[in-house]
Amino acid sequence: MAKADILIAEDDTVLRNLYIKKFSVAGYTIRAVEDGEQALAEIARQTPEVVVLDIHMPKMDGFQVLEKFPRETRKFPVVMLTNFADEASRTRGRELGADDYFIKKDMTIKSLLEMVEKVYEQWKRTHP
Repeated sequence: MAKADILIAEDDTVLRNLYIKKFSVAGYTIRAVEDGEQALAEIARQTPEVVVLDIHMPKMDGFQVLEKFPRETRKFPVVMLTNFADEASRTRGRELGADDYFIKKDMTIKSLLEMVEKVYEQWKRTHP
């Protein structure tokens, strides 16, 4: 059974390629972009089932992307990625409707996969 179609927006090439590899091996369909403008274009082209969204990206950051998709009208959950554990970023992400928050320096790729799976399953139950 095919898993979710995931859009990953990550400006770090090494991390982006690692996420592509790990999520693909886990059975997900992956589309990846390197900045917020590309994320918007890709969402407009085809709505993903999950968005994994880095906060700090060029051209348009993850918060700006998230602002375009209010939680009450959005058709997909969002997991925010960051290297920073500051409470202000976490609070802003929650206020904008992020479904979860992944701190890259403190967690493993396996834990990101588990988080995405949990968020996606929960979203499917609450948004039939």
